[in-house]
Amino acid sequence: MSKAKTLKPVKLSLIAITWPIFIEIMLHMLMGNADTLMLSYYSDHSVAAVGLSNQLLQIIIVMFGFIATGASVVVAQSLGASKVKQSSEVAVMAIAVNLGFGLLLSLILFLFGKTFLSWMNTPDELMDQAYSFLVIVGGFSFVQAVIMTIGAIIRSYGFTRDAMNVAIFMNVLNVLGNCLVIFGPFGFPVLGVQGVAISTTVSRFIGLVVILYLLNKRVPGQLPFKSLLTLPIQYLKDLLKIGLPAAGEHLAYSTSQIAITYFITLLGTDALTTKVYALNIMMFIFLFSVSIGEGTQIIVGRLIGSRENDKAYSTCLRSLKYAMAISFFMALIVALSAKNLLSIFTHDHAIIAAGAALLYVTVILEPGRSFNLVVISSLRAAGDAKFPVLMGVISMCGISVPLAYFLGITMEMGLLGIWIAFIVDEWLRGLLMLWRWRSRIWERKNVLDIQPGAAHT
Repeated sequence: MSKAKTLKPVKLSLIAITWPIFIEIMLHMLMGNADTLMLSYYSDHSVAAVGLSNQLLQIIIVMFGFIATGASVVVAQSLGASKVKQSSEVAVMAIAVNLGFGLLLSLILFLFGKTFLSWMNTPDELMDQAYSFLVIVGGFSFVQAVIMTIGAIIRSYGFTRDAMNVAIFMNVLNVLGNCLVIFGPFGFPVLGVQGVAISTTVSRFIGLVVILYLLNKRVPGQLPFKSLLTLPIQYLKDLLKIGLPAAGEHLAYSTSQIAITYFITLLGTDALTTKVYALNIMMFIFLFSVSIGEGTQIIVGRLIGSRENDKAYSTCLRSLKYAMAISFFMALIVALSAKNLLSIFTHDHAIIAAGAALLYVTVILEPGRSFNLVVISSLRAAGDAKFPVLMGVISMCGISVPLAYFLGITMEMGLLGIWIAFIVDEWLRGLLMLWRWRSRIWERKNVLDIQPGAAHT
């Protein structure tokens, strides 16, 4: 009997599924924070430059994510229905498609990076550093596309610790590389932003090698790469059915963030730097909701695949309660420690004061964000992917962006006004997502024509 037929189903425990995802996401965030923290010793302007480049890179990550998200849901539903062979074929198609897509987007960033930065109204004093980071990290972003796809696949198979271990390894490599290029020990040349970009890219290349090894080790003989060209086109359609709406939602978010970042550039470089520092700290609050949302998506996908809809319904609501409670508690801790946390990054008193005000109102913002991170993941896992993107475009682009300009620029409330716009957006969308889940309309939104036990093994 092939190993494909003897794979054990993943244990449907939120804690067992989620804690490795939490560690993995935290380490990916730490990689970005390590860049920011280390560069803060080099120059505040360098931090702002990398922050601008990362806004564009986040859009690229979103574009890679739509195939990875689709793969996660379709593989989970296939495994839930015991269609093990189909799950492996979907995985192969997802990896191949995202590699090709990644190469295309990497080329576009390499050729037109400076043009994109100009459209963002990048200050002249930041342009060279921002472009240097963008062209190096963005030019090799196809590596991240493949890592994301394989990570989503092995998590759906239940091997969440593998993705976590790769994140640990990449993070350590990145920090060691940053130490060399920023602090210049042993006579190593100090390269600043360019060096951090090289360090990030090299650590990702090595991480790719490791995660490919783990993929082959965990599911040998299951991934039919040789038969890629003969796989049914329906698999790609299934991936896109979930992935494209998910990408639309994330793209709406990233687009709104770029527009709002443009508003912040009107407030000056200090405001832009403050935003980067505040967001780096806030990431450690909402990573709890992100990890719970991703873990819940895997579980709900399996339950939907096996037609256990009532369990799927209660799983989402239970996860939401956990996410809201934890995010509120963590936001409160961060608010009480705001100035001390910001002083880790900078000694500029104006930046610390402005950043602290943003972290205070985060206590209201983060519980609202939990709705979107958890419930949208569950809707997506159930196949109801279009509603979140529609509401996302309306709220993020139609409400958040104009409200941010009105409060932040017109009413001269600055960053605090912009953060209030974020709060309105997150809570409005979140409550709409909760209504959608409770309506149970998602039970009629099947991704695959799956019958439990009809295994194609």
